[in-house]
Amino acid sequence: MALRFLLDTNVISEALRARPDEGVMQKLKEHERDICTAAIVWHELVYGATRLPEGQKRTLIEKYLDDVVLPSLPLLPYDANAAAWHADERVRLEKKGQTRPFVDGMIAAVAKVHGLALITDNLADYQGFDLKVERWHTR
Repeated sequence: MALRFLLDTNVISEALRARPDEGVMQKLKEHERDICTAAIVWHELVYGATRLPEGQKRTLIEKYLDDVVLPSLPLLPYDANAAAWHADERVRLEKKGQTRPFVDGMIAAVAKVHGLALITDNLADYQGFDLKVERWHTR
């Protein structure tokens, strides 16, 4: 199967919640062969884990990232094509008086240049981008 969906940080992190959203978990299983993420999302995940104090929670998250996420999700780069699309989108949105966080623009760009839908629970972060965005959360 070809890749179809790029997962945002909050979707990948869902499995670590005390009560993971059933809709997200079902979709992850259903689409396990056509999901990926961006290298910048990997950075956010590792950064978030590394900021935690040493302990059981950090160890659990690091194990999940190393043993589950990294081997099962292709990481797509923020390359020249993504950078160019991102620059164009920033200008277009700024002309409308809309600014988006730089990192979210990077994630959006990776999804867009690869023709993927971006899966997130934070729809507002990607509002205005010329991009297909979906929410798998049911809560």
